[in-house]
Amino acid sequence: MGYLTTHILDTANGKPAESVNIRLYAIGEASERILITDTTSNYDGRCDSPILTEQTFEIGTYELEFDIGEYYANEGVELPEPRFLDVVVIRFGINDLEAHYHVPLLVSPFSYSTYRGS
Repeated sequence: MGYLTTHILDTANGKPAESVNIRLYAIGEASERILITDTTSNYDGRCDSPILTEQTFEIGTYELEFDIGEYYANEGVELPEPRFLDVVVIRFGINDLEAHYHVPLLVSPFSYSTYRGS
């Protein structure tokens, strides 16, 4: 069975993004968002366990939300209000129940990128 992981890298400071609040939502058939989990990144910018495990891993559309504005505020970075990036949302699909889906986030106060990792 497959599983889902993430990793947050603070590219502005060249380090993992620790203590970022992360939420995972499933997107329902009527486009409603269903909260699956709420967690926080560890010292390495990762979660201590997969966000979706073999037991909860299903085909579907999902959203990961990362509280990046709060992370940079906690890091002491002065940001204009409203923040350019506050909550970064990545919507993605899972279509292979046997695969490892890894959704990394590379972020700075003014930009981000992602890709399907391994």
